[in-house]
Amino acid sequence: MSPIRTFAAAVIVAGVLAGAGTGAALAAPAASHFDDGSFETPRVAANTFVNLGTGQTIGPWRVTGGNVDHIGAGFWQAAEGDQSVDLNGVNAGTVSQNFTTVPGKRYTVTYSLAGNPAGGPALKGGKVLVNGQNFQNFSFDITGKTMANMGYVTREVSFVATGPTTTLAFASTISGAYGPVIDDVTVRHCDPCPSCD
Repeated sequence: MSPIRTFAAAVIVAGVLAGAGTGAALAAPAASHFDDGSFETPRVAANTFVNLGTGQTIGPWRVTGGNVDHIGAGFWQAAEGDQSVDLNGVNAGTVSQNFTTVPGKRYTVTYSLAGNPAGGPALKGGKVLVNGQNFQNFSFDITGKTMANMGYVTREVSFVATGPTTTLAFASTISGAYGPVIDDVTVRHCDPCPSCD
């Protein structure tokens, strides 16, 4: 079972168990779960990209600052699936997603990181935010990288949920176009999860 499906199942079971002793109906609540970490919806025309500004969406993701480019299949190498996101459209942008969590439980976020090799500074920088708090700074050097060989690296960060809903965001910290590229974002519930300690 994939990490996303496992996480969604854990949230539904937790919701059912939470209501079991209160006389509440045992039907699972409508749970919001983390989804589409590879930015596959909506589909972008092959070999093109779509620039999106604050308030616009990429499936369950929302652009919450600046603007980003949603990259279609074939434009450059994706880490997983066909599509990805450049966190800089014409300037630095942020994408975020809200999803259900269990307060006090630890979660691990894994993501693939690269950089737009077409221009701008060689070092692309950004940060991972959880509920608006900076949990990890990241950087990627595009030296020697091409659109056919993006050189993705895998990064990981963990957090303890503080409420029933958590907001995960990725934000660029460089100016101009040609920013860090994000793809293949997954969230898993650590229970147990020694690597999260």
